Amino acid sequence: MQQTTNTILMIEPTNFCYNPDAAETNKFQREAKGLTPAEVQARALQEFRLMVEQLQQAGVEVNVIQDVESSCTPDSIFPNNWFSTHQSGRLVTYPMAPVNRRAERRQEVIDFLVQKYGYKDHVQLEYFEQMPEPKFLEGTGSMILDRVNKIVYTALSPRTAQEPLQEFCDRLKYKLITFRACGPTGEPIYHTNVMMCLGETFAVVGLSVVDAQDREKLRQQLESTGKEVIELTSDQTHHHFAGNMLQLQNRLGESILVMSEAAYSSLKEEQVEKLKKQNNHLLYFPIHLIEQCGGGSVRCMIAEIFKPLEV
Repeated sequence: MQQTTNTILMIEPTNFCYNPDAAETNKFQREAKGLTPAEVQARALQEFRLMVEQLQQAGVEVNVIQDVESSCTPDSIFPNNWFSTHQSGRLVTYPMAPVNRRAERRQEVIDFLVQKYGYKDHVQLEYFEQMPEPKFLEGTGSMILDRVNKIVYTALSPRTAQEPLQEFCDRLKYKLITFRACGPTGEPIYHTNVMMCLGETFAVVGLSVVDAQDREKLRQQLESTGKEVIELTSDQTHHHFAGNMLQLQNRLGESILVMSEAAYSSLKEEQVEKLKKQNNHLLYFPIHLIEQCGGGSVRCMIAEIFKPLEV
């Protein structure tokens, strides 16, 4: 199994804006005051297209699918929350907490992936939304996957519940590691991927935002699998999206660590040097408006495509 891929999917927004339904549990979001809805969408689209162009120039295969015209899904730019793909041939769809995000699960996107890459098994976890007490698990936002060692790292939150987590692990044969982590105002961090990134040989993690009782356990677990732990400060995690990185490959097999311009600018020199030793390239994008209104960053915008292994 591979930890990284050179193929991704991104959703081009048609109605990007601040989503108050999502903001109830995402304290990273802020409204873009002084801008009209049309201006917010135009700026987000410009940031999105520049990011796609730079990824393609770096040698990453990018599948771009446009959101439906005049959509009612302001967060569709973050597809990693509703599906994931796996070399086992499985495609998994997930239960979403904000009701207006559930329409992001589009059958035509699933059909495209099945037809192009040949996934044989669709694991549907969205039924957890319909339970008397709904439970949520928002894809690789909620879960950081060590695909090689079959481990899930997860910060529990209102968007990340134990029951669907356990079903994911049972169905895909992963070991589950859970912990508690706090956001900028002391609330549970809504998605694990804003404070943690796992590469082939390293882990970038905001250990300072992890509950003190879980902190050393998490470090030891990461180091036991051979990862170099590169720590982030609380400020880098909470205010600059520095945890929201993702390691990819290009067509030459070189490793590329992608992040936002805000994340890169927040890094200290010694952190940058450590990351350069672990990656062939560091690539960062100016997505300031998307981060502000959406409360998510570069990793959230990328759905990794792991092509099924030939049997």
